[in-house]
Amino acid sequence: MAEKFDLVAEYREDQGKGASRRLRHEGKVPAIIYGAGRPPRALTFDHNKVLKQLESESFYSSVLNVKVGDKSQAAILKDVQRHPAKPQIMHIDLQRIVEDEEIRMNVPLHFTGEDVAPGVKTSGGTVARLISDVEVVCLPRDLPEYLEVDISHMELDDMLHLSDIKLPKGVEIPELAQGPEHDQAMVSIHIIKAAPVEEDSDEAESEDGGEAASKDDDKSDD
Repeated sequence: MAEKFDLVAEYREDQGKGASRRLRHEGKVPAIIYGAGRPPRALTFDHNKVLKQLESESFYSSVLNVKVGDKSQAAILKDVQRHPAKPQIMHIDLQRIVEDEEIRMNVPLHFTGEDVAPGVKTSGGTVARLISDVEVVCLPRDLPEYLEVDISHMELDDMLHLSDIKLPKGVEIPELAQGPEHDQAMVSIHIIKAAPVEEDSDEAESEDGGEAASKDDDKSDD
């Protein structure tokens, strides 16, 4: 099961762009938590603490323990809005979870064995990671921190698909239930060929023009 994180929050009553702007100036992050058959609630978190936790890859695919006063509730991260130019979190969306209800979550893929894969070590190929995460469905207690994909056996021109992932018990990939055409490729090993360098047509024309001008000059000298 994925690592657990504690998030200390406060309820907020003021809403709207102006209220959110004031909170950010105070070093807070506006947030909302919803789901589990209960009304949404507006929250705030300490910005710097959340920013630090977001540095961990596990944070995005873990059950979060949201504490408000003496109460705690389990939740998962559904969305993070970031400032386009600053290292600032603008807003967070959280979804409440309950133990006996399945959740949908994107978890990262960890590819192992690249250094010993025959397609790389013997044949000189390059590993191409085609996707970095995948959506899974499971109960909260079965949520994996990541899914490991062993590529140590891959030869040159081999390719692995979603169906090749060894899933933990209780975890499914909903995309595979939609048919074989949704079994997308996730990693391959190929020789990367350099594209041929084409002669710059502008330079060629310039050279031709220069030769023509030179011949005209010779004729004028005659």
